[in-house]
Amino acid sequence: MKLSESLENAFNAQITLEFQASLVYRQLAIELEIMDLPGMAAWLRHQADEEIVHANKFIDHVADRDNHPRIGAVPAPVVIVGSVLDAFEAARAHEEKVSASIRDLYRLAESEGDLDSRPLLNWFLEEQIEEEATVNEIVGRVKLIDDDGPGLLRLDEELGLRPVATTEAR
Repeated sequence: MKLSESLENAFNAQITLEFQASLVYRQLAIELEIMDLPGMAAWLRHQADEEIVHANKFIDHVADRDNHPRIGAVPAPVVIVGSVLDAFEAARAHEEKVSASIRDLYRLAESEGDLDSRPLLNWFLEEQIEEEATVNEIVGRVKLIDDDGPGLLRLDEELGLRPVATTEAR
């Protein structure tokens, strides 16, 4: 069943937001790499890649519904990071923005009676709960560590152990 014009536009906006999220994470990775925290930078790079996987899921859904996926203008991320805490709080804020957008997309699909979008959107609702919880945990741990160098280095090492995934994963 083809998406309505309003749903196609909303899905395309979500595709654009997912690419924007990828760039935000990539810039945060750059900032932590400059702080000599390669494990945290790697974690953020993996997160950037995961956002591309998310964009691809939305692209596939729109195309599978016989609509035209389009990537809109993606602004360069404005990220000001003075500390590890700043970086992960920025990540959390962006995840919250993405979560709100997905909930709005879900509400629109529901209001139009678009049952075919439900499986994908349900998956994303669950994914966003996980994404926010993970970043919240990191923020909490960074706050506990404060400016303790050995603690930051331990967390850096731990986050650097995140398994690598491909942007083509489904």
